[in-house]
Amino acid sequence: MGLSSFVCFFLVGCVCCSTAMPTTLNEPSLNDRPVIGILAQVVSDDDLKPFGTTFIPASYVKYIESGGSRVMPIRLTLTTAEYKKIFKRINGLLLIGGAVDLETSDFARVANIFYRLALTANDDGDFFPIWGTCMGMQLLTVLVAGKNLLANTTAENIALPLNLTTEAHSSRMFEGFSEEFMKVLTQEPLTGNFHHYGLTVETFRENEKLKNFFNPLSTNVAENGVHFVSTLEGKSYPFYGVQWHPEVNRFQWDRKLNFPHSAHAVQLSSLLAEFFVNEGRRSLHQFDNPEEEASSLIYSYTPVYAGNFTGYEQLYFF
Repeated sequence: MGLSSFVCFFLVGCVCCSTAMPTTLNEPSLNDRPVIGILAQVVSDDDLKPFGTTFIPASYVKYIESGGSRVMPIRLTLTTAEYKKIFKRINGLLLIGGAVDLETSDFARVANIFYRLALTANDDGDFFPIWGTCMGMQLLTVLVAGKNLLANTTAENIALPLNLTTEAHSSRMFEGFSEEFMKVLTQEPLTGNFHHYGLTVETFRENEKLKNFFNPLSTNVAENGVHFVSTLEGKSYPFYGVQWHPEVNRFQWDRKLNFPHSAHAVQLSSLLAEFFVNEGRRSLHQFDNPEEEASSLIYSYTPVYAGNFTGYEQLYFF
């Protein structure tokens, strides 16, 4: 979303002449040291269990850092009071891709806590953005609809162009994209898809809660011919979802997986990372002191090389 500014002119008059005062630019307050929280997932793969109980792929961390933010990993074993404390310190939340139960898992439970806090905060004028990638987007639809409405929309290991909707051209997410690049999105396979489930266009149109909450920005066609929503943006809330993976375009390289690495694919990833981090800059949440901030960031952890037995080059474990 572009930054709004208001220019106020004051004219001071006197008996014999008038003098225009210098222009005053009232910029909204911005946070130039944002911290985005990334919610960890439970380790389910036996090969990974020796390293830890929860993890975050390093590609998501690099993606957020590339946009100009720091990252705070968020564990799944804290109390609600502790999550409320974290919420007041971070400037946005990223819900990553993966495979968990979207209604009963700890991942879904904790995401719901932050989702409710973000709804209340934004209603009160306390700006707080949320981004969901793949499973993260699916979870956002479950949270908004109050139930799991996903269907088989398998698009496994395939890069696709986007079928942009009319809403895309007036969206916040794509506001910084040139007209030329918007055309590129519809012509080149820049979005890596690695999912089995998604929200069908038909289901979206039939559900009042989803229609009232989100604008669909793009759709795609699954391997079974079903049309699914591939990009979402909140109408009144800074909540965003993509069924595809912008982080892989720059930070994952497994040759067996169809990660888009063209110049335009890299540009798309970069634009979206910067967009979401800029949304985080609008949040004025902060830590109580620099020491608390430093100890909470992901820099305290060392990623583990996992490219020899997973599709990720590196994973953080907690």
